[in-house]
Amino acid sequence: MTDASEGLDPVIHQLPKLSICALLAAGPQWVEFRTVRETTGLSDSMVSKHSRALEDTGYIEIRKGGIGRRPRTWFRITPLGQARYSRHVAALQRLLQRETDQDTNPDA
Repeated sequence: MTDASEGLDPVIHQLPKLSICALLAAGPQWVEFRTVRETTGLSDSMVSKHSRALEDTGYIEIRKGGIGRRPRTWFRITPLGQARYSRHVAALQRLLQRETDQDTNPDA
């Protein structure tokens, strides 16, 4: 029997990083900083901190630019980030399934 936690990724296990990855994994498009902040409920500094850590591990790409005179930052998940996120979610689902199985069959 395999360990149900196999596949959990310590890089994205923290809720802020997991939230950012979940948002970015929803599509291949670049997502603006403001959208990430508003969707995850994180502060500017927390988005910056956690996105930098995800970028350092190669899980996301960060692009900076501007629209007019206003600076903008966009994020996109990388193929590596997508693979690790998918594996992490699958591991969480296995843990949940194991818990559900134990609740319905207390002798297991």
